Amino acid sequence: MTLHGLATRALRGFDPEDAHSLAIGALKLGLGPVGGLDDPILATSLAGMSLANPIGLAPGFDKDARVFGPMLRAGFGFVECGTVTPRPQAGNPRPRLFRLSEDRAVINRMGFNNQGLEAFAARLARRGARSVVGANIGANKESQDRVGDYVTGLQGLWGLASYFTLNISSPNTPGLRALQTRAALEDLLGRVAQARDALPAEGRVPIFLKVAPDLESGEVEAIVETCLTGGLSGIMVANTTVSRPALASRFAGEAGGLSGAPLAALATRVLGEFAQVGAGRLALVSVGGIGSGADAYARIRAGASAVQLYSALVFEGPGLVGAIRRDLAARLRADGFATVTAAVGAR
Repeated sequence: MTLHGLATRALRGFDPEDAHSLAIGALKLGLGPVGGLDDPILATSLAGMSLANPIGLAPGFDKDARVFGPMLRAGFGFVECGTVTPRPQAGNPRPRLFRLSEDRAVINRMGFNNQGLEAFAARLARRGARSVVGANIGANKESQDRVGDYVTGLQGLWGLASYFTLNISSPNTPGLRALQTRAALEDLLGRVAQARDALPAEGRVPIFLKVAPDLESGEVEAIVETCLTGGLSGIMVANTTVSRPALASRFAGEAGGLSGAPLAALATRVLGEFAQVGAGRLALVSVGGIGSGADAYARIRAGASAVQLYSALVFEGPGLVGAIRRDLAARLRADGFATVTAAVGAR
């Protein structure tokens, strides 16, 4: 077992939120792994952005844009920081993060805890020009104008992020998922587009929407069409789920969003629905239950241009991304694909 693997095992002896804080501290000190050069077969593009590989770090790990540099060095092709809200907020009371080891899963009800837009922007300003670092933006819990919070996030980070993700699907901010309904989504994307068009053209980057996996019949088509009308570049499929498959852990009954291995089947199914309805008109990023090269490859073949992971790091540590990159490259070659793009939607 590697040194980083041993450290990950040791961290599992701590409270999950304390372990996360310790991991962030270690990364800030330069104690993270170095991923090395990418296999050229993994080079790809996402909504016009050039990526050394299609494996991304999902938001939630680096809420305040403190360690995107170390995570890129660990081997991620892109990193998404956040969720950030205009004003700092403490989030929900602890305990609010639960490690379901028997299920290789996590339940969280964090509630968008973060240090706010000003601190986030100051750190993101140090991003290297060639690194791909996205900003996941959200609304404050007590906001009187939640749509206005997304506009504020866009304006405050304009010219700093490689792309933006509008997070309207966290289950831990009451009422937030109502923004996924067609009328509310049209209002949100209309105001975001108006704000974007008033900002300097040189700062224009892709904008994605992050959706829930718990969608009802007909919602996928409505979301796709509204995103196209609103000028978005793609969709992040999907956030944590409020559903509960059979789980072995004693924490199975905790409230919050479930992520990790038990989310894989649902996330894959919803991805397939978006791929079918979207028909290549929007870039899709698959999130949820990805913990191996086989998982990443399956999502790419199901229609994802790239993938993101987070929960699997809780159990495998940051060295996991290197193993996924190697396995994915081998699978692409074994099936005769010369590029990642050629495999997208090939299932």
